[in-house]
Amino acid sequence: MITQADYEAAQARAADLLRKTGIALRDDELARIAVADFGLGDLARTGAQILTLLDTQEIAVKLIALFPDQTLPEHRHPPLGEYPGKAETLRCEWGRIYLCTPGVPTSNPRARPPAERQATYTVGREFVLNPGEQVTLPPDTLHWFQAGPEGGVVWSFSSRAVDVQDYFTDAEIERVTVVGA
Repeated sequence: MITQADYEAAQARAADLLRKTGIALRDDELARIAVADFGLGDLARTGAQILTLLDTQEIAVKLIALFPDQTLPEHRHPPLGEYPGKAETLRCEWGRIYLCTPGVPTSNPRARPPAERQATYTVGREFVLNPGEQVTLPPDTLHWFQAGPEGGVVWSFSSRAVDVQDYFTDAEIERVTVVGA
């Protein structure tokens, strides 16, 4: 759980990162930045700030702002009935993003999961995404990512997003953020 003051501070900080991209964003859009602490109460290390620009039954477009070294934890977008799960392209817009997926683990990865949660991170093939670089993930693919030392902003272009149904490898993760007083 995070406080309302922490939530609002994270929104403001994320808005500053998004402004650094040079993307034309309106104030009313920046006011809609969602803050996810994944129920761990450690937003500086595990979390994400997400601005949804488009979300329909067919496609979703989001900007995800991560603070320096902040990690969006390992998860996958599972099938839901007839829907095969979300396919997603992650494209770095600003800063640097370390994206980890299944495959041969990278020998000297730059991404480092929070030490006390390391056992919940199971994939380690690392892609280093600089501005303009992207990776496309098929549905139901485990992945996690972390910002570099200055933070990072990544686009998420995807098929239908049902994020509250995402599967996280860390059983303590709660996808819906709870904001306290």
